[in-house]
Amino acid sequence: MNRRTELVLRFTRAERWVHRVTAALMGVCLATAGCLYLAPLAELVGNRPLVVTVHVWCGLALPVPLLLGLAFRALRADLARLSRFTPTDWQWLRAVRTRAAHRPAGKFNAGQKLYAQWTLGSMLVIVGTGLLMWLTHLAPASWRTGATFVHDWLAAAIAVVVAGHVRMAWLDPESRLGMRTGLVERRWAEREHPHWRPADPE
Repeated sequence: MNRRTELVLRFTRAERWVHRVTAALMGVCLATAGCLYLAPLAELVGNRPLVVTVHVWCGLALPVPLLLGLAFRALRADLARLSRFTPTDWQWLRAVRTRAAHRPAGKFNAGQKLYAQWTLGSMLVIVGTGLLMWLTHLAPASWRTGATFVHDWLAAAIAVVVAGHVRMAWLDPESRLGMRTGLVERRWAEREHPHWRPADPE
């Protein structure tokens, strides 16, 4: 295999499964939310109690894949990378703003880090507000009203951000390949993530 087609390991199997299961749960939550709040979808699907049940339990399960994934060293290492902003990340953001061709990045670029941090934060808020709405004895009515407002608008924001994430992934086949198989071309890694030192495939 020559250097142009040499493959390197980007994501382990555990990391890929955490991503897949979380994405599936998020997709079900967004779909059921649409059925609960949009009249045409509600009429099409019907059976509102079932939709509510699926929505609640998938929402409660959202943090579970990540919590289970913490048992794996590779996932913990990537979470540490995603949680830290470095001088390289600020350079990447400036390069995006000025539309510069060279955009330095480690294993994750600044955009991916911001998305990951947004996802974790919004997940905690959406689960917390959902619990206040579901377990009515936990808080007074005024809190539940506020929780409902935050939950609904945050869900709409999540839908927009997730759509943007899917669009970006669709525009980058090599990135999708990395999440699907765990492997990417070294040439792509050197071009898109020049400060990353990938491991060879196991």
